[in-house]
Amino acid sequence: MIDEITLANMADMLSIASDQTRLKILVCLLGDDLSGGEDFGSLERNVNQIVELTGASQSLVSHQLKILKDADLVQARRDGRQVFYSLSDIHVRKLIEVVLEHVSER
Repeated sequence: MIDEITLANMADMLSIASDQTRLKILVCLLGDDLSGGEDFGSLERNVNQIVELTGASQSLVSHQLKILKDADLVQARRDGRQVFYSLSDIHVRKLIEVVLEHVSER
């Protein structure tokens, strides 16, 4: 059995990822490649691109990106005045792909 601390951490992670706006951002950073391959790309988008793709306001996107970054679901890279965001690692990609596959089977 998984210990209580690990279960609590898993619940927190799933709770963070379950917000619809945050999930839209994660999918936006995943891009169009849902092939499930092991080649983890480095698709990066800045806040303006994420705002455009999600249809959310800049302040909402910025707030949600901070939550995602604090949870290590996304990472940020500064280039001059712009900050580019991407998925933290292959595990985040797999999480999104597994959930998508599961709900698509219904």
